Amino acid sequence: MKSLTLLIFVLNLSVSLWGQVTYERLLQADREPGNWLTYSGSYNSHRYSQLDQINRQSIQKLGLKWVFQMRTLHEVQSTPLVVDGIMYLTEPPSNAHALDTRTGRTFWSYTRDLPDEIHACCGQVNRGLAILGDRLYLGTVDAHLVALDAKTGSVIWDVEVADRRTGHSITLAPLVVKDKIIVGISGGEFGIRGFLDAYDAKSGKRVWRFHTVPGPGEPGHDTWEGDSWKTGGAPTWLTGSFDPELNLIYWGTGNPSPDFQGEDREGDNLYSDSVIALDADTGHLKWYFQFTPHDVFDWDAAQIPVLLDAEFQGSMRKLLLWPNRNAFYYVFDRETGELLLVKQFARQNWTEGIDPKGRPIVKPEALPTKEGVVVFPGIQGAINWFSTSYNPKTGFFYLPVRDVPTLVTTGDASYDPGDLFLGSRWQGIPDEPGRAVIRAMVPQTGETVWEYPLHRDVWTGLLSTAGNLVFGGSIEGQFFALDAATGKELWRINTGAQIIAAPISYLSDGQQLVTIASGNALFTFGLVE
Repeated sequence: MKSLTLLIFVLNLSVSLWGQVTYERLLQADREPGNWLTYSGSYNSHRYSQLDQINRQSIQKLGLKWVFQMRTLHEVQSTPLVVDGIMYLTEPPSNAHALDTRTGRTFWSYTRDLPDEIHACCGQVNRGLAILGDRLYLGTVDAHLVALDAKTGSVIWDVEVADRRTGHSITLAPLVVKDKIIVGISGGEFGIRGFLDAYDAKSGKRVWRFHTVPGPGEPGHDTWEGDSWKTGGAPTWLTGSFDPELNLIYWGTGNPSPDFQGEDREGDNLYSDSVIALDADTGHLKWYFQFTPHDVFDWDAAQIPVLLDAEFQGSMRKLLLWPNRNAFYYVFDRETGELLLVKQFARQNWTEGIDPKGRPIVKPEALPTKEGVVVFPGIQGAINWFSTSYNPKTGFFYLPVRDVPTLVTTGDASYDPGDLFLGSRWQGIPDEPGRAVIRAMVPQTGETVWEYPLHRDVWTGLLSTAGNLVFGGSIEGQFFALDAATGKELWRINTGAQIIAAPISYLSDGQQLVTIASGNALFTFGLVE
């Protein structure tokens, strides 16, 4: 009898822990604040938690619950998923783990056998997983998409997305849309021809591909000089967002190639440095906007599109918020692509401003030269891939902002498959270290509400909560909580290693927890007596 009771208990535990994640659950992710079901928390990418056990009054009781130590020497930029008491986490370069949210105990681990030669410009990183049904989806640095059994970590299917030998890799977290897995590609520094793909979640068969560098006969092809489109870059290396009502996927595209040398690719170089809105079923382009035409500064539009239904100048609109790497903040009508607002949000010296159609008026003296030019923002941008957050309680939009310049010097750019294709070199400026802040702004106007200064740089994403808190971190290893209304620091802890990921919050046994990657470990905090 005892054995039967134990068996029933184990079966019940298994059912409760390994729940299926249907598309309907993803659509209604906001109704499950105890879980974290997508890379950005929900399709609108607010990175907002409705949990409020941890709040302005209780934050002083926040303490360490458990730590998961990874066996990697690569930078950890991963955002975990949490589903019904199980945390799914990627470990760079292309591994995955399932953990118990109560203790951090490992249920299973998947370790990918990678080739010795990997072409990745900016570290062998991985930012997370996607989940649908009982399967997890993992992009790998050797440019494969892998489906794993969520209960065991075993491989269900493994498809090659692109040739790793020519500089293709995958570093993002895929996005589930209906029965498809949407995945982008990295490799803009290697002269790839960028694209965004959709794969059938069951079979792994590719359903559609949208090339972000148009080929002959395709709209936008004439924005590339000669054969420069063949090595045009425009990668899609960060996760996008999805509007189910409009059936549109929104994705950012990266820099044209070569990065800093534009003489051999004259033209606007579509669809580099753009937001693209694609039909989710077909991959057909509905609209686009290019932030930095003919970019020679490496200002990828690699930011998370934030979707917001709100009043704008007296009318309800379906908005898309986009603080761009080029130091300007943009607001669009995401149904039509109409540009509603442009406003500078960080220091810049490369443009006289933005014309009525949204096109920057570039200063000729700001263009990179062989002698070198100091550029604000630097090549890492006024903001980069790290996530913003929107809090519907305060109505504020929170973003990490960088005012850090670089010296850019042009050089020769010759294409050799698998080698870096840059056409320049760049360096920091010792006597001009710049500054960084966490900022709260009014999303409809770009007006600054408050700023929280950081010691120097920032590479950490943000999380806002119903407890009126904003969680963030620093490259010095400080993990902190701010008052969401005022920016006042309420709590901090030194994790001992750089933080270049984004925090999440969820429930475990009814208790709110907050998790952040720091160094090569995952730290989880909760209220302690």
